[in-house]
Parts: sequence; C-alpha cells; structure tokens
Amino acid sequence: MISKQTDEAEALAREAKAKRTGRQLDTRRLGAEVCTATSGRTKSEDHRLMERVVERSNLRLAYQRVVENKGAPGVDQVTVAEFKDWLKVHWPSVKQALLEGRYLPRPVRRVEIPKPAGGVRTLGVPTVVDRLIQQALHQVLQPLFEPTFSDGSYGFRPGRGAHQAVRKAQGYIREGKRWVVDLDLEKFFDRVNHDVLMARVAREVSDARVLKLIRRFLEAGMMSEGLVEPRTQGTPQGGPLSPLLSNVLLTDLDRELERRGLAFCRYADDCNIYVRSRTAGARVMSRVRVFLEKVLHLQINAAKSAVARPWERKFLGFSFTAQRESRVRIALESRRRLSERVRELQRLGRGHSLTHLIADLNPLLRGWIGYFQIAETPNVLKELDSWVRRRLRCVLWRQWKRPYTRAQKLRSLGLDATRAHMSAGNHRGPWWNAGSSHMGYALPAAYFQKFGLLSLLQTQQRLQRAR
Repeated sequence: MISKQTDEAEALAREAKAKRTGRQLDTRRLGAEVCTATSGRTKSEDHRLMERVVERSNLRLAYQRVVENKGAPGVDQVTVAEFKDWLKVHWPSVKQALLEGRYLPRPVRRVEIPKPAGGVRTLGVPTVVDRLIQQALHQVLQPLFEPTFSDGSYGFRPGRGAHQAVRKAQGYIREGKRWVVDLDLEKFFDRVNHDVLMARVAREVSDARVLKLIRRFLEAGMMSEGLVEPRTQGTPQGGPLSPLLSNVLLTDLDRELERRGLAFCRYADDCNIYVRSRTAGARVMSRVRVFLEKVLHLQINAAKSAVARPWERKFLGFSFTAQRESRVRIALESRRRLSERVRELQRLGRGHSLTHLIADLNPLLRGWIGYFQIAETPNVLKELDSWVRRRLRCVLWRQWKRPYTRAQKLRSLGLDATRAHMSAGNHRGPWWNAGSSHMGYALPAAYFQKFGLLSLLQTQQRLQRAR
C-alpha cells in the first residue's frame, strides 16, 4: 500500500515537471475537466468531497499552479524548488490524514507589507504543502459556490475582473445614478467571524472532513519571530482559499443589496453602491452598516467610507469624469503611485546607463498600462509619457556633471556650439534643465524610443486595437 502511494506521489511530481518539457496536458483544459467533474452535483452528493480534492488530476493541476506562482516558503522553510522531493517522502501520509479527517495545517508565517496609502497589510504565508491543499480545495469548491454568487460580484471569479466592474459602474453613472456609497470594510480579512463564515460554507458542503479542514486552516496560528499567535477570527491573505471564502461570506451582502433593488459593484471587500441622490445614499449607508454589523459581524471603516460623487472617489484604482457620458479615468492616487515608483527606480539607477534605466522602467510601465488600459483620458497618458522622459533627461543632466561635459554632450546631440555652451553654464538645477527647450531639442521623444522606452499612450492604443 505504501509503495503504491509513494509511486503516486512520484507520478504527481513527474507529471507536473512534464509541463516544462512540453508533455503536460494544457492547464486550461485540465481545469475545465476538474470543474466539469465537480459541477452539477447537489449538496447531498458531497459527502465524498474530500476524495475529489485528493484525486490525481485535481492535485496535478493544483501542483502546477503552486509551482507557477512560486512564492516564499512557510514556517517549515520548504521552498517550491524543494517541494517535489518533499512530496515523494511525505505525500502518502498527508493524503491518508486528509481522507481520515486528521490533517492539521501548520501555522502561517506572518509577513507585513506597506500599503500604498500608509500603514501595513498583514499576510499569512502558508507552507507549500498547505498551499497545495488549499489550491486543490479551491478547485473543487469554486464550481460548487460559483452558481450561488451574485452578478454584481467581480473579484476572484473565473471570467470576471476589475475592468468589468469598472465598466459596470460607468454604466450605472451614465444611467443617472450619480452618487456613490463607497464602502470600505475595516480590516476585513483580519476580522472575518469564523462561525459566520463556516455556516455559509456549510450551505453547499456537507462533507464533515472538508468543513473541519477549512476551519483548521482558518484557526491555524500565525508565527512571527518564532512565536505562534493563536487566531480566533480572520482569514489571512496569502493562501489560495482566502479569496473564495471572502466571496462566500460577502454573497449575503450582495443578496441583501439585490433584495433592496440597489445597483452595486463589488470586488472582494471593495463595494460601491450607485444611487440618484445624497439622501438616498445616506439612507443606504445607514442600513448597510446595520446589516454588516448585525448579520455578518463586520465593521465599516468610517474614515474611508463615504457618500459622494463618483468622480470624487476611486474604485479599483480608477475614477470617472463628471460629464453626462462619464468616462473612465485613472485615479490621481494611482498616478501618484506610479510617479513614486518611477522616482524610486531612477534613484536606484543613478550612475547606470540609459539602456539600463529604461530596461528597469519598461516592466513597470508595461504592467501599469496593462491594468489601466481601459482609461478614456489619453491626455493623462501623454502627460505621463512626457514626465517620464523629463525624469530621464534629469538623470542624464546629473550624470554629465560638469559644464564642459554638458556642452560636449549637447553639441554631440545636435545643438550649435554657442547654444550648447550657454545652456551648459546656466547654473539652473537639473529638473529645470530637464524641462528646458535645449534638452527637449537634444533629447526628443524619438531619442528615447531608439533606446526602447515604452510609451504609455502608444501601448494603450496597441492593446485596445488587439482587443
């Protein structure tokens, strides 16, 4: 028996490795097969759900995704690279414990990352094997809960995303709902009530082993500096199961909003409700607050929640213009974050060549515009492109240092000797010179294009044509 289970663990690792050599089944097709096998069942048939969780094809897909996502090791210090060998030795006993309802997750490793708006976000990093089990659970549970989710929910769901939520919100504004109830749930992932959440999970899951395992994941302690802190509430961000559980819990909020006939968009714990007047917004805010506190045991962050005009607030990094046919724009805070990141990269790159600086900048710019590609304010992107080029000119001006070197560089870039000499010795600061006409002439947009600098506006246009 042990030999057979060991062979199964080795087969699992070999099949996952085969992806890198072209022998792997297509991940999307395999995921569809897992969903098909799981969907269409009633709750009464779920008493053997754990067998589906540890079924080989489901685990193979979970293993692929864990390996692809990489991630830091948990409290046991086993890395993703070491995980294959770990599985060969330990998987038989882990599988047996899961089937018998005895499996105990390890504590999660506490990691704090700074929030863009200040403060810190606490993550709980599970061990790699716990990530594998959570991912396998997620793949089996998602098809069960997906039909129960609201049409107004867009976060962490297949075929849905932030862009769809923003477009839906734009549609509500254009319909005349030009006030928004912007809800921010205070420390949502840290304050989820375990009993309330498990009651909602149990609506669709009857396998006691699965319910017990989910609760154990929720209650697994959090380790920091060698000490394990017990947890009685919350579902820490960092594991594959937390996003699904957040949707399971907040579906009750969605249904309450639907029952009241309200227009809303929710992405995880970020929820906007669109109404026609401030009075209606204040009434909705009050009633939703009562529902969240009494039914879901959650709190609204009063400092970050408000009834306001949509163009005065941000939603998933976007905002909207105030015109009747409201357009999607990039929130000022999102632009500020990009500016700060560009400045940071350029500070780190001082002394490096322009080629090196641009190579560092391009992935940031590409990822940023990839997310904000649906923005309908091209002038903002044009201004940002100009600002990035000015930052690069500023770096070059600093690198040239002495007036003699600056004059030589400007002459080599096309300025006549007199103008190059006068510009090089003007005693103005680097930022002023970076925006001056002589630097604009010497280092136009085409100059940076030759070095491969990505243009936000042109990239957005290419992405939109490709859609």
